[in-house]
Amino acid sequence: MKSVYIHIPFCNDICTYCDFCKMYYNCDLANKYLISLNNEIASNYKGELIETLYIGGGTPSSLSIMQLKKLFTIINIFNLSQLKEFTFECNVDSLDYDKLKLLYDNGVNRLSVGIQTFNNDILKVLNRKHTKNDIINIYNIARSIGFNNINLDLIYGIQDIEVLNDDLNNLIKLNPEHISCYSLCINPNTKMYIDNKKQINEDLDYKMYSIIKKRLKEYNHYEISNYCKKGYESKHNLVYWNNERYYGFGLSACGYINNYRYDNTKNMNEYNKGNYIREKYIISNEENIKYEIMLNLRKKYGINKREFYDKHNINIINYNNISNLINENKLIENENNVYISERWKYKMNSILIKII
Repeated sequence: MKSVYIHIPFCNDICTYCDFCKMYYNCDLANKYLISLNNEIASNYKGELIETLYIGGGTPSSLSIMQLKKLFTIINIFNLSQLKEFTFECNVDSLDYDKLKLLYDNGVNRLSVGIQTFNNDILKVLNRKHTKNDIINIYNIARSIGFNNINLDLIYGIQDIEVLNDDLNNLIKLNPEHISCYSLCINPNTKMYIDNKKQINEDLDYKMYSIIKKRLKEYNHYEISNYCKKGYESKHNLVYWNNERYYGFGLSACGYINNYRYDNTKNMNEYNKGNYIREKYIISNEENIKYEIMLNLRKKYGINKREFYDKHNINIINYNNISNLINENKLIENENNVYISERWKYKMNSILIKII
């Protein structure tokens, strides 16, 4: 166990597309939540050395300065003597110099900033409260403080091709170490869904995906939705994609410990009563293999054949339809790995269905 995820569910505003576990920020409720979070961690953490720590949400940066200081006190429960990566998710509108300096002084060495687009009109549609100028200003402040590992999130599928290219121009100009690009999904229980907004068709989605991939050619496309400069892969997210174990703390967080996975409650009242886990389920060997294939194939280099055999005593080439997919050139096999061919990466779900 070397990784921890902590969920902060509070937001100053609710985006029209968001279906994550979140609620409007309330100072008193946030204070109570931090007490419960402290109790959950103290009750369940077993003292392992932690190498990656990720605080997500929601909007963790919606917390006040005093609450952030409390959060960092809670984090000191962990053994962080070998911490390699400490990521903190932020929104532009809830950041300023003082908060960024506090994050930096408390060991955060990777920022993940949700910008989504640089287009001011589309930002309003998404109910984002920042502007293009705000993005650039906060980014420059973070750089001036000393942050040298910044991820910027971009959503595509809400803008047209011209605006997408303009977004990419602005991203490339800022020159972040890491870029995450997600296709807009309109899910139930979001304002976009209620307003009957429609997703773009698959052909346009693929065209946008291809444009992004071409425009970000100077970055390593190391995972289906993620691009980075050399050496700046997200160490924490690779824990997920490599099917490794991790703690999940906080409302709606999930974790993977020993041979079971668990999902925390999404009910704040239950969480504050100490009823943290909603569901806990044992993972069989066969289920674990399927998880691993599904997650590994998200990565550029897919499944390491030797590591897979050492873990499961199975030659991956002999598993289900793997050899057939290699013969069809949908999967590529080299000396060390099996991975999805570039041509089929966008349609990886159709490949996973045939395997799993």
